[in-house]
Amino acid sequence: METTMEENPADRPSWTVTLVCGASGAGKSRVAVPLAARYGVPLAEADDIVTAVQALTTPRQAPLLHFWDTHPEAASWAPEKVAEQHFAVAAALRPAFEAVIADHLAFDAPVVLEGDYLVPESASGHGGRVRAVVVAEDDTARLTANFLEREPHAGDQRHRAEVSALVGARLAERAAEAGVPVVPARPWPDVRHRVHEALRATPRPHRP
Repeated sequence: METTMEENPADRPSWTVTLVCGASGAGKSRVAVPLAARYGVPLAEADDIVTAVQALTTPRQAPLLHFWDTHPEAASWAPEKVAEQHFAVAAALRPAFEAVIADHLAFDAPVVLEGDYLVPESASGHGGRVRAVVVAEDDTARLTANFLEREPHAGDQRHRAEVSALVGARLAERAAEAGVPVVPARPWPDVRHRVHEALRATPRPHRP
């Protein structure tokens, strides 16, 4: 039976902002929701920030922010090319995410922030007040099954899973460079606790 994570004063983090990074389908949301509950802090979705900045810009003003909508043919690219473009979009979005992080730090407002486009090096340079973790799943069969469980009518998800595996591998490399822990999604029953322990044990991240 899966153990639940509920708010415990002893678990309150000494840092302010927690970033839950990882490729699509790796299980970030299913970790971040109970983690925020355990810490007794709000949960913020990076996808909501993406939606907001897209609503305030046009494809001409910010082509990378609207790339996937304006280039539907990209869905059929080779997985390596899609993964490369993913990080180009992530780089364009990074200033928006880091503005939100800075705001939470300025007001000492704890939050757990999760999303596909978050990068682990965003935890750097804040004096240890921001900690990040990468939730990793490198098995394309498992990723495919995760996508089908979430979107049972979406059709063949193998290509999407291959992209996620590549994105996850690169996130793990970047996490190592930034001094951010990488936590395997499996075994699933205790991943939430392993993420919590990895965050607690994280030293101050390296500067980017």
